[in-house]
Amino acid sequence: MQAKLHRWAAADEGRRFDDLFNLVCDPATLLVAFERVAGNKGAKTPGADGLTAVNVEQEIGPYGFLEDLRHVLKSGEFRPLPVRERKIPKPGGSGKVRRLGIPTITDRVVQAALKLVLEPIFEAEFKPVSYGFRPLRRAHDAIAEIHFYGTHGYRWVLDADIEACFDSIDHTALMDRVRERVKDKRVLRLVKAFLKAGVLTEDNNREDTLTGTPQGGILSPLLANIALSALDEHLTGPWEPDGEMATSPLRRRRRSAGRPNWRIVRYADLCRVRHRSA
Repeated sequence: MQAKLHRWAAADEGRRFDDLFNLVCDPATLLVAFERVAGNKGAKTPGADGLTAVNVEQEIGPYGFLEDLRHVLKSGEFRPLPVRERKIPKPGGSGKVRRLGIPTITDRVVQAALKLVLEPIFEAEFKPVSYGFRPLRRAHDAIAEIHFYGTHGYRWVLDADIEACFDSIDHTALMDRVRERVKDKRVLRLVKAFLKAGVLTEDNNREDTLTGTPQGGILSPLLANIALSALDEHLTGPWEPDGEMATSPLRRRRRSAGRPNWRIVRYADLCRVRHRSA
């Protein structure tokens, strides 16, 4: 299923996919989604309802749980619960904290099912400069790319971080990009429902989520990459066939005019833009 979706998306850049909801609700999709959630190291961490994957396996049983979940999804009754807030210190001893949002086990399974269906579609159009939260890509690949540019004339490195990237994503702009590929209104409603699910803070207050997608959600990394693909497209645009850095003569002309040539390598929400000396 994933291979077909990826192939169709790659073959037709303008294709908008309909009838994806039935793939999300397919028993095989939900089973794989549950297995991935249960096999994750966070499977023992409860969401706002206090349940864990272990509770589901021991008290309900995966098949009964998934059959009930499928019924709720198909009937349109499914509503995600607020994510449970958990604050962890940021590395480096700065004293700052990172806010994680832990979804319920049910919501994690639905998000995993959505990811199984949506990821191959959007992977077909993501730029190769992006290395964060993508299948078969890792930090070592991004480092290798940086080393490659370092041996091909690029000397200066600009290391830039997008502050509070996950928390700052605009829901309207994100959903507009999702709609460019997804036509199925039921899937779009599910994605939007997770964005708007809210947060149950550590002191048990409920907060609305007007922007962002919670760190800790299974779907969040894919949604962040969809949002950040606009950045990738903008920064790689000059290297397209009609761009001002598309050919060696054009790049030499820029250098002779004292203008830099540059490349980008993005890992997660970290952008590293390399400048070439004049």
